[in-house]
Amino acid sequence: MSWQFDSERPIYTQLVEELALRMVTGCYGPGSRLPSVRELAAEARVNPNTMQRAMAELEGRGLLRTERTSGRFVTDDLELLENEKRRLARVHVDNFLSRMAELGFTTEQALELAADKGVDNQ
Repeated sequence: MSWQFDSERPIYTQLVEELALRMVTGCYGPGSRLPSVRELAAEARVNPNTMQRAMAELEGRGLLRTERTSGRFVTDDLELLENEKRRLARVHVDNFLSRMAELGFTTEQALELAADKGVDNQ
């Protein structure tokens, strides 16, 4: 799986978002074991300490749990995963609306464009 980072945002934040996204979309399903910090850091090409910090953040949110000798596992709490999915969706919607406002669109106009998929076939 490819990791792509935006140079304008902290890597740590993007790791948290990407791992959470992978959990809520089922890439790492409920109850599944995650690769080790070192494996994920190598895959993402980041410092293991940065990956550890991101995973600790997700553990603090309850999305991950650590079993001392077995590793880290995605929560089995489907409601918590659904809440995280909605939180991530709100972030994307807020970003979309902010970008549209920069273009001069009102929220209503932006939502109308989104509902029409914003495409004119001219």
